[in-house]
Formats: sequence, C-alpha cells, structure tokens
Amino acid sequence: MPKTLLFVYGTLKSGQGSHHLLAGAEFVRPAQTLPLYRLYGVGWHPALVLDKAAGVAVHGEVYAVNEPTLARLDEYEGCPHYFTRDFVAVADVVGDVQAYFFNGPVPPDAPCGDRWPFPV
Repeated sequence: MPKTLLFVYGTLKSGQGSHHLLAGAEFVRPAQTLPLYRLYGVGWHPALVLDKAAGVAVHGEVYAVNEPTLARLDEYEGCPHYFTRDFVAVADVVGDVQAYFFNGPVPPDAPCGDRWPFPV
C-alpha cells in the first residue's frame, strides 16, 4: 500500500495531544522546512502558513502515512476547509512531503515562532 510522507509540526508531533492519531504510521525522522513558512499560534493549536518573504525554518517530524490514516487526519484537521493539505519544502528529505496549512485568517496579534509549543 503506498504511503504519503507527512510533515507534522504541532499537536500531531510525538508527545503532543493528538499524536495518537498517527498510531501505526512510520516515524521517518525529525525535520525542518526550508525557511519559507511561518508558524502562528491560533488558539490551542499552531497554524502553518507560506511566507516566502519572511519565512523561517519550521521544526517538526516526518511520518510515512497510509491512506486510512491520512483520511482520518484530513477529517481531524478539517481538510480542505479549516486546513488544506499541500506540498511543503522539507530540508534533507528526498521525495514529496505534504503538510497541513492553515486556511483561515491569522489574527494580527497571533504569536509566531519556528516550533510548537512556542518556547516560553
């Protein structure tokens, strides 16, 4: 069965509250994006957005995910309305990698950083 490489950066990462949704997925490695993105805090979760002008390298993890798990994650992420799943540029990973991008407005006062949870 073919698998999709998925970059996770927030509540789906190991040690975070929604990581159980990746049960059975194969952990590939810790990773970071190329500096083309920005991570914002939107309530209780982070929001990944494309920011070619002022992006940072976002830290996360890459998993190899099968179709049933991907369908479950799409439902959890509210894809394609609340989040959209699209290709993301990840450093030192060969092949196509996807991630969930925030599809809503980012409040102007939203905190931002390069990893979730944001360092205090």
